[in-house]
Amino acid sequence: MNKPKIAFICVHNSCRSQIAEALGKYLAANAFESYSAGTETKPQINQDAVRLMKQLYDIDMERSQYSKLLEDLPPVDLVVTMGCNVQCPNLPCKHREDWGLDDPTGKSDAEFERTIQAIYSKIENLRERIMDGTLQ
Repeated sequence: MNKPKIAFICVHNSCRSQIAEALGKYLAANAFESYSAGTETKPQINQDAVRLMKQLYDIDMERSQYSKLLEDLPPVDLVVTMGCNVQCPNLPCKHREDWGLDDPTGKSDAEFERTIQAIYSKIENLRERIMDGTLQ
């Protein structure tokens, strides 16, 4: 069985979508392939996100991830927008959902940790839905 490819989309591809890509690889590599991209890019991944992901999960996002545009993605099966009202008409997929997460950029570590935990839970739920066949 080919694993579905999931694109986590955010405007700048520097924070929430990068966290989702990293946690997808960490928690659900057996269920799906994780990618992230944005409609614009930033020169680097949000440094608070990088620091907290290293601290919480020993994941170094800068090792294998960088800010990418939508056109840098392979064809994907599912699109997950992070809550920034990004419309991706040029990104065909079989399923699309929005996670409605506020951007923690510029906020406290506690806000970042809440966002990271919310993404963690949503990745686990997505993995379960794919594994049990309720989401194709």
